[in-house]
Amino acid sequence: MASVLLCSTPVHAHVTPLLAVTRALVARGHDVRFLTGARFAAAAQAAGAEHVPLPAEADFDDLDLAGAFPGRAGRTGLDAIRHDMLEIFVRPGAAQHRAVLDALARRRADAVLVEPLFLGAMALVASPADRRPPVLTLGIVPLGLRSERTAPFGLGVLPARGRLGVLRNRALYRFVERVAFAEPQRAAQEMVRAAGVEPNGTFFLGWPADADAVVQLTVAELEYPRPDVTTPVRFVGPPRPAPSDGTLPPWWGDLDTRRPVVHVTQGTVANEDPTQLLVPTLRALADEDVLVVAATGGRPVEALGALPANARAAEYLPYDALLPRTSVLVTNGGYGGVHHALRHGVPVVVAGKTEDKAEVAARVAWTGTGVRLRTSTPRPAQVRRAVRRLLDDPAYARASAALGERIAASPGEDGVVDVVEEVVAAREAVVR
Repeated sequence: MASVLLCSTPVHAHVTPLLAVTRALVARGHDVRFLTGARFAAAAQAAGAEHVPLPAEADFDDLDLAGAFPGRAGRTGLDAIRHDMLEIFVRPGAAQHRAVLDALARRRADAVLVEPLFLGAMALVASPADRRPPVLTLGIVPLGLRSERTAPFGLGVLPARGRLGVLRNRALYRFVERVAFAEPQRAAQEMVRAAGVEPNGTFFLGWPADADAVVQLTVAELEYPRPDVTTPVRFVGPPRPAPSDGTLPPWWGDLDTRRPVVHVTQGTVANEDPTQLLVPTLRALADEDVLVVAATGGRPVEALGALPANARAAEYLPYDALLPRTSVLVTNGGYGGVHHALRHGVPVVVAGKTEDKAEVAARVAWTGTGVRLRTSTPRPAQVRRAVRRLLDDPAYARASAALGERIAASPGEDGVVDVVEEVVAAREAVVR
């Protein structure tokens, strides 16, 4: 039995896939502690882990980011992304790192599993490998390892071939690291120094390159080739979706229709403003011969206003029952939701530019499994054209189905456990 410490920022989309990993580790007989925010204590315990609370200076309520980080108000574009990286992810890093050290001091761990935006891990991996447990990064967002074959993470720029592509990427890395994100990069390096270790100089969004391995929760076909990367990367596929509780809205029988079903969602976090994507999609498709099914992610359905005759809505919907009936997903680009759709061969329209969503959208376009709109606030006409494109061209559904077969065949969270056991066994062999 191994002792495993999981670490996550207190954000729903970051915690949820790690809960699936927790359940798999516990089922395999391992002892698991989960270091994250107070809001997720019950969920961590229900998954079989001991909850280790983050200190107050690293904890916040992701359902009220505006309240936790009032400086976010009014920011857009690169300024908004830079602010979020600095305030939500970099600045809590010092307190995160102290919490990890405290947890390890109380009880040793054979491995530490960390999601990529838990930036306190930068200080952990900067310390000598023989003075810490193996650190594995769990890739819950698109892979961000630096490569001359790819553009920097966050821009949503597709790979370019040949020497010109390499030169383009080098120029973009210089811009991102020295100009666009210079402030959070400096803060990240200072955070590592304050922890008493010398920074590796790695760009803060690419720190997983210094981990012992990256376990990416996707399939290789949904990632760009990086032949020059030396960090071990294991593609295990996304966690298998948990079965729904069987609760269905009263209009569920309306899905028994010959019309294409278009599902639209803004996820469970970035959904406070339904006019970004939910409302434009309802308007865009009001006169189309489709059935539009909207999920508000826990927000009141009434916030959508009067629904068109061909629309239905609920706060939550059971994806395992909905997606097999769905022809197109319209989403703001959550990594998990896109994987759910592709698992069922559903092509995707992605309208998202914040967090990791530009990278998710780029991979959808790169694989031919959908269309990206390059905006978080599309006009109804943009959504209508994209949905019609996916409905009228079967190539998108074929590409999604092919990728879905790869996802269905992947081990998911069980693959994570396999890697953990391999790494722990290898470390024990060295120690002996």
